[in-house]
Amino acid sequence: MAKKIINGKLYNTETATLVAEWCNNYPTNDFKYCDESLYRKRTGEYFISGEGGPLSKYSKSYGDNSWGYGEEIMPLSEQEAMQWAEKHMSVNKYVAEFGEVAE
Repeated sequence: MAKKIINGKLYNTETATLVAEWCNNYPTNDFKYCDESLYRKRTGEYFISGEGGPLSKYSKSYGDNSWGYGEEIMPLSEQEAMQWAEKHMSVNKYVAEFGEVAE
């Protein structure tokens, strides 16, 4: 479970609806490990809860040019959520979440 307040709004993985998950399939102890989950709040807002190793976009600096595991919650616009979903969700799950798209 992760919680974070961003711009006066609470983002909580425990109370939001999990829409989809994606992992790059590296072991959790690999420096390139990355795992992301897309959530939808009751208000309809989307956010990503992600974590990763020192060579992932979630890495955290520990000073002296040292990097390690990190995690983050990032709010997304609906358009950003749709772009993430295009890359990481099946067509059926995408349509179920965001509706039909033009051919």
